[in-house]
Amino acid sequence: MANHGLEHRNKTERNFVSVHVKQNPTKHFMEEHNRENNPPRIEPDDFARRFSLRAPQLMWFLGAGASASAGLPTAADMVWEFKRELYVSQQKVSRKSLADLSNPAVQAKLQTHIDSLQNMPEFGATDEYAALFEKVYPSEADRGTYINATIAGGKPSYGHLALATLMRAALVRIVWTTNFDPLLADACVRIYDTTGSLTTVDLDSSHLATPAIANEQWPIEVKLHGDFRSRRLKNTSEELRRQDETLRKALIDSCTQSGLVVVGYSGRDNSVMNALEDAAKLPDAFPHGLFWLYCGDTLPIPRVCELLHKAREYNIDAALVPIDNFDEILRDLMRLAKDIDAKELDEFAKERRWRSDVPPLTGNPGWPVVRLNALRVASVPPVCRRIVCEVGGIADVRAAITEADANIIATRTRAGVLAFGSDDDIENAFLKYGIKDFGVHTLETKRHRYDSVERGLLREALTSAIVRECRLELVGHRRNTDLLAPANPGAHIWQPLRQLTGAIMGKVGKHQQLTWREGVSIRLDWADDRLWVLIDPRIVFDGITDELKTVAADFSRERTVKRYNRELNALIHFWTQHLAGDEGDICALGIDDGLDAVFRLLLPTAFSRRTKS
Repeated sequence: MANHGLEHRNKTERNFVSVHVKQNPTKHFMEEHNRENNPPRIEPDDFARRFSLRAPQLMWFLGAGASASAGLPTAADMVWEFKRELYVSQQKVSRKSLADLSNPAVQAKLQTHIDSLQNMPEFGATDEYAALFEKVYPSEADRGTYINATIAGGKPSYGHLALATLMRAALVRIVWTTNFDPLLADACVRIYDTTGSLTTVDLDSSHLATPAIANEQWPIEVKLHGDFRSRRLKNTSEELRRQDETLRKALIDSCTQSGLVVVGYSGRDNSVMNALEDAAKLPDAFPHGLFWLYCGDTLPIPRVCELLHKAREYNIDAALVPIDNFDEILRDLMRLAKDIDAKELDEFAKERRWRSDVPPLTGNPGWPVVRLNALRVASVPPVCRRIVCEVGGIADVRAAITEADANIIATRTRAGVLAFGSDDDIENAFLKYGIKDFGVHTLETKRHRYDSVERGLLREALTSAIVRECRLELVGHRRNTDLLAPANPGAHIWQPLRQLTGAIMGKVGKHQQLTWREGVSIRLDWADDRLWVLIDPRIVFDGITDELKTVAADFSRERTVKRYNRELNALIHFWTQHLAGDEGDICALGIDDGLDAVFRLLLPTAFSRRTKS
């Protein structure tokens, strides 16, 4: 593997920092068309300087994306959970078989089932979340229970604490949100050291919104869809159409007095977008600007862009602002904030840094140290291709790739098809589906933390890179785990493995069709604020059937039963050395144009030890 890594290093680094764009007329026309119709955009540093001067006159609007870094799922994540609940309950299968919701095969199975149901919205439709939520949990009480359980584990992130710090400094007065979680309120408790500092208005107390704002009872948080303890969780299509008129009017009126900063919000609620559009038409609307913060290179939905276009026509200072994430933009704003007591925030940042750092392997020799089977993923591809076209779900994407015989790794999201591969291959695969946009999508770190679609794409690409660089073969998948085995067990590179285990392949007893190989399973996981590859040496079988599963399990157990600490440690050492090699870059596709998926794994494996008392 060392030679392979060195061989591709220069080519990889070139691909890593550049994006190949072919000069063909169709694509050139699309890019010019998109530029012409995109709303004005300003850079984050420009926004930060404007905010430093206008802060007290700018309201905030938080969507689910602002809570993602706190460990809460986004609406897109919950959509796949709803689809799984329908499939499991209607097809009477085990949820364990569908554990990995980022797996394209799992998504394809779920989407095929959803497509077979009547009166369900299409994949990626604006009402998909609300319709699925109502389908899975028709009872309002059950929806409340689900939301309560979903947000129970969330803790305020840096962004929430920074926002609360700006509130205490009277630089942020009103925050509107469609979120149910109490993260901002929890952040205020920590910053203010009291539970009474924040005025919270929700659906059950909507009549308090206008007087609270008129009496300047700052800071104020207005929950447009209800607090998670609310008796009316407005989370279905019918309920969203009946959005509380009092809160809606309060939002419109406030938009004539202040500017607005929107972050983490998709713009898919008709009730909210109607209110913002109505507000923009009023005289002196958004007097201090309308700034829509979004992540990566994927623009918000067309309706958001149209709102900003219209706002500009009304002479409103309106613009898109590309950001990395909620936490990072708040960190940028705090750097320009003056005369703010940020003691709690600084302490929080120190705690996060301390948790993120890997402790050095020092201490008394007698201390217990446990070697873990986890290799750190030091670098992952920051971007992939995004293709907006009329292709259907993930099954259709796979079919298109197969039909075009293309060397592509791809998945399907609401934003479009996300893919690694050469531009020629990608265009050939999806051209017949009417490519409307051919751009770049940022793979956000916050989506590495859970089984998101993006993490599933990274896992598939990483497995491809390991298979390609390490002379392995992908034998199969098991939930969110990939099973790998030597492609040519007789090759000399496997001699160290033979020295550890003896034979590394053979037939299972009298069952000629059932063969085995020494192999390894890998899976991608998040811990300690970073990605890891978890490695498990195991016996991998070919030709296994339902009738032979018991035979295979007995054989595997007998072969591995005496692999105690010393033997298992030696095997983990072999596989980690083989997979990480010289810690050079490994490529999923080895292409010269387009976007490849490039990774780097670092040695040694993670360790666990007792902390100092």
